[in-house]
Amino acid sequence: MAFFKNVFQRLKDFLKTNLIAGILFLTPLAATFFFLKFVISWLDQISSIVPLQYRPEHYLPFPIPGLGLIILFVILLFTGIFVRNYLGKKLVQLWEYIISKIPLVNKFYTAIKQMLETIVKGGTKDFKRVVLVEFPRAGIYSLGYVTGIASGEIQTKTKKKVLNVYVPTTPNPTSGYYLIVPEEEVIPLEMSVEDSFKLLISGGIINPNSEQDKNKKK
Repeated sequence: MAFFKNVFQRLKDFLKTNLIAGILFLTPLAATFFFLKFVISWLDQISSIVPLQYRPEHYLPFPIPGLGLIILFVILLFTGIFVRNYLGKKLVQLWEYIISKIPLVNKFYTAIKQMLETIVKGGTKDFKRVVLVEFPRAGIYSLGYVTGIASGEIQTKTKKKVLNVYVPTTPNPTSGYYLIVPEEEVIPLEMSVEDSFKLLISGGIINPNSEQDKNKKK
């Protein structure tokens, strides 16, 4: 009886270990595949701006996947070339002047532009700092990112040097809270932005420090 029980336990452990290993490998692989498929399919809709007689599928018996991505690349490239020359710069200035006169729209446009410029240009060194702050109350800590030093009226009306801190939500870090925190109350962390995102998106399940410790032991 003990023999069969031992065999059953080994079989159970074998199935469990290998099934988990298969799930951990195939799930992110499948999720990535379907995400890319969705993005490419969505971008392919851009090809609808090209007249049918000029599309490759008009001459070929099958559609070309990723054509929308190529068209988007070409549009972005030529738009960039245009807005960087003298005439393009003047038109951009005129466009932004018009936008600045439209209530609500001007705030939204400026915020989106500043965010994109920060991301694309890399931002400042402070933008890459990962910190801990006491939020939403004292004694409870949240992961945050220092986006810069507060300036202007905000800094002059506070008694201490304060920092701009973005606290993302889990598992969607694209939404979150903007906090103004005294520098002395911010706890700096050594982990990288990439590792902190793993921690956030997984809800604490993936601990970068634990992975580093395992690699050191190996």
